[in-house]
Amino acid sequence: MLRGGVLLSVAVILGGVIEYYLLRLLGRLPLSTFPDTLAEVASGLRGFEPMAVVTAGLLILLATPVLRVIVSIAAFAIEKDRTYVIITAIVLAILLFSIFGIGAYLGRPGLTDVPNSTFISLVFIALSSVLAGFIGALAGLGGGVFIVPILTLIFHVSFATAIGASIVSVIATSSGAAAAYVRDRMTNLRVGMFLEIATTAGAVCGALVSSMLNDTVLFFVFGIVLLISAIPLVARLGEELPRGVQNHKWAAWLKLPGTYSDRRTHQDIPYHVAHVRIGFGMMYVAGLISGLLGIGSGTFKVLAMDTAMRLPMKVSTTTSNFMIGVTAAASAGIFFQRGDIDPMIAAPVALGVLSGSMLGAQTINRMSNVHLKKVFVPMILLVAISMLARGFGWL
Repeated sequence: MLRGGVLLSVAVILGGVIEYYLLRLLGRLPLSTFPDTLAEVASGLRGFEPMAVVTAGLLILLATPVLRVIVSIAAFAIEKDRTYVIITAIVLAILLFSIFGIGAYLGRPGLTDVPNSTFISLVFIALSSVLAGFIGALAGLGGGVFIVPILTLIFHVSFATAIGASIVSVIATSSGAAAAYVRDRMTNLRVGMFLEIATTAGAVCGALVSSMLNDTVLFFVFGIVLLISAIPLVARLGEELPRGVQNHKWAAWLKLPGTYSDRRTHQDIPYHVAHVRIGFGMMYVAGLISGLLGIGSGTFKVLAMDTAMRLPMKVSTTTSNFMIGVTAAASAGIFFQRGDIDPMIAAPVALGVLSGSMLGAQTINRMSNVHLKKVFVPMILLVAISMLARGFGWL
């Protein structure tokens, strides 16, 4: 399902982009607007308008995490795991409420002007996004933290449009890499689904209050919290696997402990899960940050699982990657219906990030947990510095 959703979205996006530039070359391009409501997309598709086709491809990508949750409900039902059928159904209910309830309420219906971007600039945006997707897949970040500075500083895209593309990049990273991680059984689906209750609820709350809070304060708080949170991870930088971890009483009841197959060592690695309540609380904060700032907040998710719940780094990053797409989907509908997702910017970002994330997914299983931490720690510092810089108005 993950691969099908990704491939279908890529095919539709490419078809719309090719049609757009062919019509532009022939001088037969229709009105330079793009739809930001489902009704406008449907109307445009009936006339094969390129912007409607590209937007439809992006919507397929945005819908993939929701379909992932639905399939997970079916999978848990087949296993006769009633607890996780209920847990996953709660996550689905929050997602649908966010998209069709809050999104419709806060949305801004109508057609939005399309910037007159050149083909060359879109190619460079796509190439830059490949690197963002690769790093995002390795570190479980989502790539969005790199997309916003790239788009605003290098390509002079408006901040609102960059945030919309960031949401798309988060879902693209998650969808592109998650198929490989789930196939290799590195992702802990039960941990991910249980914690998604907190992250999706936090994302909805963040999206609701995003227009009421001062962005500067949020950037400062997030940057400082990340720097402080990174200290325990730096202290255990040379630790390959967590030691002396005892299962929290909730962990056994929720069936959270697991085993992953390490391709580098050719061994099955069992692990325990500690401090479930602390991890759950941190995940709500991660979701809140995601909804407020339009990022996947994968850094905070990985920190919660690695530092608080004491999962192996590979499990933390792959499970974070699985989660960030679902968390982002909780606020993606709101951003779309506000008109903040410009298809001609989001499309090359999605294509580039998908390529990079798939490459990253092929790389991670050959790395040790120690090397993965050495990738992740600089990423935390980079994200924290970028948040503080945006708070000071430097970005």
